[in-house]
Amino acid sequence: MNGKKTSATSPTRAFVGRIAGTDVFDPVGDRVGRAYDVVAIIGTSGRPQVVGLVVEVSSRHLIFVPFSRITSVKVGAIITTGVLNMRRFKQRAVETLLVTQLLDRLVTMRDGSGNVYIRDVEIEKMNSNEWKVSGLFVERERRNALGFRRAGETLKVKISDVSNISVQLGTQDATSLIANTEEMKPADLADYLHNLTDDRRLEVARQLADERLADVLEELGETHSVSILESLDSNRAADILELMQPDDAADLIGEMQPETADQLLSLMEKDEAADVRRLMSYEDYSAGGLMTTEPVILGPDDTVAQLLASVRREDIPPALAAMTFIVRPPHQTPTGRLIGVVHTQRALREPPQTLLGSIVDTDVEEVTPEMSIATVTRLLATYNLTALPVINEDSCLLGAVSVDDVLDHLLPDDWRDQADEVTDAEMEERYDV
Repeated sequence: MNGKKTSATSPTRAFVGRIAGTDVFDPVGDRVGRAYDVVAIIGTSGRPQVVGLVVEVSSRHLIFVPFSRITSVKVGAIITTGVLNMRRFKQRAVETLLVTQLLDRLVTMRDGSGNVYIRDVEIEKMNSNEWKVSGLFVERERRNALGFRRAGETLKVKISDVSNISVQLGTQDATSLIANTEEMKPADLADYLHNLTDDRRLEVARQLADERLADVLEELGETHSVSILESLDSNRAADILELMQPDDAADLIGEMQPETADQLLSLMEKDEAADVRRLMSYEDYSAGGLMTTEPVILGPDDTVAQLLASVRREDIPPALAAMTFIVRPPHQTPTGRLIGVVHTQRALREPPQTLLGSIVDTDVEEVTPEMSIATVTRLLATYNLTALPVINEDSCLLGAVSVDDVLDHLLPDDWRDQADEVTDAEMEERYDV
């Protein structure tokens, strides 16, 4: 035979930064989920053993897939045997999540050349079932004369070239992790942060852009969100609260110590702080406590074109973008008298120059701030609505309560934590099935 023969035992290598987010398929080509992280056991000597993947099979449901059930790791696709344990993944103390816990960690080179950031981790297939960490892609720490960090030399090193990687917990940057999650929806990133350790969650949150962090905090549980805000500089925390929906900001401020809450409110813009204070004055499970003060509001002399431009804004939640509230001046809450609503679906069937007053729906269900969440829920369900106007005794619009706000309050506080416990026998099965 002519040509160069390729050995069947040639090792397979992959970088964990590229594995994260890769689709996982069964043998017949059906998508199972996506790779979330790589699990390894890092000892004090030798190359760390890579034991499996954490795979997200559905929203908020992570499972463990041992490498004994993985037949192929390629760019863009990971193939499994199709036999998976759907029990929720629970990390053991001896395990390290390579993407979450190693990427961006600051460690020390054994040769005395200084500190380096771990930017990626290479894993290598040793035989049919065994994978080990074979190398690290690192970036040297470098700072300018003012002390600000700059991009340094990048190089690939052996894991043995780094000292005490199993116990060294120094500063952990989040540059690579944030880059790997930038395409995630805020709700998915919130779930990702929820599964991190407390310290790592704070490290990542502090390095997110303000608007991105505000979106994530609207989806993250109140306990973690409050912890993140309280860890930030007060001025930055106030800026982020201003970027959030007022009802979400009010919920978080209401969970803080009074002195902290007062300080942050004093740092916020006066109009934003006034909206939050007003929302905090209502009972938690009332229409007033659930509503946002920033629905889409226009006047009867505005046009369909203006409506479509308003609901197209990225900061408008889908539930609120489905309808626009038509009011008399002023158009800021509390507004003038509520005339009715224009449904976005109706507006799409009209010419752009059509006046909203000519297509307004005046037969709309209204609620007062004191109405209970049970009443609001029944009205939303009965009339198939995504939001309801909240008015005062003079029929002025105070805000709107949306279906997603109702769901957030109907779900138990610990719904993100409802996971099955993993027994010792199932942990043993994790490593050798």
